[in-house]
Amino acid sequence: MVRRNDERRASLVDAAIEVLAREGARGLTFRAVDTAAGVPPGTASNYFTSRDELLTQAGARVYERLQPDEETIARQRAASPDRETYTALMRELVGRVSSFRTGYLALLELRLEATRRPRLRTVLTERVRADVEANVGYHLSSGLPGDATAVKLLYLAFNWLIVEQLTLPEVLDEAERDRLIAAAVERIVTP
Repeated sequence: MVRRNDERRASLVDAAIEVLAREGARGLTFRAVDTAAGVPPGTASNYFTSRDELLTQAGARVYERLQPDEETIARQRAASPDRETYTALMRELVGRVSSFRTGYLALLELRLEATRRPRLRTVLTERVRADVEANVGYHLSSGLPGDATAVKLLYLAFNWLIVEQLTLPEVLDEAERDRLIAAAVERIVTP
């Protein structure tokens, strides 16, 4: 019987994200999730019918946790639609994603695992596509300079910038990261 306590389920999925970041996809077991969540052995297996289901839900949850809060969105919408605002928005985005280090590392593990698991690939494809479409839609409605191609190019560039920062932090310091963000906006986003 699969349990329905939504709070406990979310806690277990969050624990799975931590396990994925720390141990990789091979280390993701029900037992490891139980330990990370601090619950009795067998709890995760009562909430998830399979390891595939746990991987899929972890993939969806990472994207939920990466969303900006309402205050950040309101502040962004109130700012003037210019390159300086765009640069500040991109710095906030890279900082927010980078601050959820375990989530992003888990997402990298999930992306690799998705090459072998069609269901997970479908979930991640839908989430990434929706994220890109939402970013393009927000951008176009905000009046910020640039077009949909610029949004997609920045999305791709900053994803790798984040990977670099989280996996090899000695390569870039924060000041260099900020200069690169500003340069990317300056070179990619046309007025």
